[in-house]
This record gives sequence, structure tokens and C-alpha cells, in this order.
Amino acid sequence: MDVTVQIARGLEVGRLATLHNGAGVRLRPIRPDDAPGLIAFCGRLSPRTAYQRFFTVRRLRPEDAVALATVDGHDRLAVVAARDIGQATELVGVARYGLGGGDTTPDVGLVVEDAWQGLGLGTMLLAEIMRAGEERGFSTFHAEVLAENDRMLRLLARYAEIVQRTVDRGVITVLFRSAPGSRASATPLSSRSTRCWGSPAGRRTRPPRGASAP
Repeated sequence: MDVTVQIARGLEVGRLATLHNGAGVRLRPIRPDDAPGLIAFCGRLSPRTAYQRFFTVRRLRPEDAVALATVDGHDRLAVVAARDIGQATELVGVARYGLGGGDTTPDVGLVVEDAWQGLGLGTMLLAEIMRAGEERGFSTFHAEVLAENDRMLRLLARYAEIVQRTVDRGVITVLFRSAPGSRASATPLSSRSTRCWGSPAGRRTRPPRGASAP
């Protein structure tokens, strides 16, 4: 059962989650100081995973990492899955949404490090980013997914209600919302969890499009 907590100004409280293999991760809002972790995270992605998310294989530039780690908490928001390694923290998954000036629905992107795929983390990240969007007044989302990215397409088909699918040159744009009777805001992540979203902040600009942003 989720436990709602009061989040003091500047304090980021995460959600503890237990994966299928028993490993624990913390899902929390992204922070500006996560930029180096994003670079390391993207560097560990296999070429196939990187291509399916970025639509190309390239390294994440420092300036891009800073932009991706800096969100406004309303129109641009991201959650990371982090694990502690001694005194250090390693990112193993990222989900985000961004609302562009011409968009009516937020654009969702999600990526999980290869070694952590198939453990339920993608499902948790999708539920968490949809939960956060719903708490900010968004009921419908969209994602741009390569037609070959079966894993992401299956994830959306299983855990969301697909409103519309369109295909353009190998890219599927999926319009989706929480499935009836299983709202993202009611999806449990573990038996030991706390809400990780504070109050919405101001509004800024749109991040890189679709499933390409880590």
C-alpha cells in the first residue's frame, strides 16, 4: 500500500521497488546532479537498446545530459531508477515525458539498461511516469516507438489503453492512457513504497522527442 508523505521544499523522496529477481531500486525524480550518471548510463546501453531509444547510436553529450537532467516538474518531468553501489549511485532506468508547445499530450520516453530488462522495471517506470502526469492533469500520453521495438510496444499494449496507433516510415506513434480499472495512480510498485512526486513547478520547454530521450 502506498504511503503518502509530505515533501518538504527541496526534498526528493523516492519509491523503493523490488524487482522480479529480488533486487531493490529506488524510483525518484531526476535531479540536475544526475547528468554525469545519465552519461554513464547511456554509455552502458547496447547498440540495439540505444538505437531503439535514440533512433540512432551515439554518445550522450555533456550539454545534452545537463538539459535532460534539468526539468520543470510539470511540462517536463523524469523519473530515474537508481541503485546504490557503496557510496556511489548508478542509474539503471529512466522514464520521462515532455509537453511541447504544439502538443496536446505529453510525449513519453523510457529506457532500461540491458542487464536490468525483463525484471519488471520498465512496467514500474511506465506506471510511475503516467502517475506523475495524471497528478499534473494529463490523462492521455503519446510515444514514438520504432516498429522493431517489440518490447516497448508490448509494454504499452499490456499496461495501457491504446487510443490510436499511426505508422510513418517505420515509426509508430502510440496515443495511450491508463487502462480502465487499473489507473497508473493505483498501481503498486512494492510493499514498501513512498510517493516520490512533490508539488508541480513552473513550465519550461520540451525535451528531445519520443522514446529517444533517456
